[in-house]
Amino acid sequence: MNASTTLVYDGSFNGFLTAVFVAFDEKINVADIQKNNQSQNGLFSETETIFTHVDKAKRVWNGIRNKSHNAISNIYFAFLSETEGVEMMLYTYIQKLMRAKNGKYLDYSDSTVLFIAQLARKVGREKHRMEAFVRFQLTKDNIYFANIEPDFDVLPLISKHFRDRYADQKWLIYDVKRKYGIYYDLDHVEMVSLNLKDIHHNKTVKSDAFATEEYEYQTLWNDYFKSTNIASRINPKLHTQHVPKRYWKYLSEKKEAV
Repeated sequence: MNASTTLVYDGSFNGFLTAVFVAFDEKINVADIQKNNQSQNGLFSETETIFTHVDKAKRVWNGIRNKSHNAISNIYFAFLSETEGVEMMLYTYIQKLMRAKNGKYLDYSDSTVLFIAQLARKVGREKHRMEAFVRFQLTKDNIYFANIEPDFDVLPLISKHFRDRYADQKWLIYDVKRKYGIYYDLDHVEMVSLNLKDIHHNKTVKSDAFATEEYEYQTLWNDYFKSTNIASRINPKLHTQHVPKRYWKYLSEKKEAV
């Protein structure tokens, strides 16, 4: 009987897919798959460090996609949930997918398959919320800047939406919780790390980083928002379902409610 092995990877999606490749290729009895900054040695398992190899990751990606387009989407979205232990759940999911005669019809009565599908849906909902709730502020460098603090790591999922929608202006969306952002320079989108001393919420507390006209615009927007917000039609419970309170601090029209 093969000794079980814990695979330790760099935390990236390509790193995870490389770990899956190595596990299949070397027929490893996998005890766990862990990020290198969170790894813990098991009492009865060996540890193997996985070095990210893009070609190996692509082979796993293509193998899954050839089985099921829906499955590759579920795997990527669920991975971005950052749920504790998700790597091992995904590895089990991929094993079931590869064994299935028809990968398009995985058994949703299986707890692992159902769990991954539910996780992916949650991440998908957060993606759509971020696309709707991002509020840009114009900096003095003529870059439109926005902070977000999503429940899941959705920046990689929303970049295409904003690149398509705001193709004619430079913008940067920064994830406060994960301390990285995506920056569009009119040519391509790249991931950036910033050392932000102040977290700029979309409010009228003025920051030197933003153009004066930005605050004038926010005042106009708030006046419009208040004028169209008919008191007799307000349904706080329904409104909070569509715009959860955790997003309010980044919405200029909500500054008085925070």
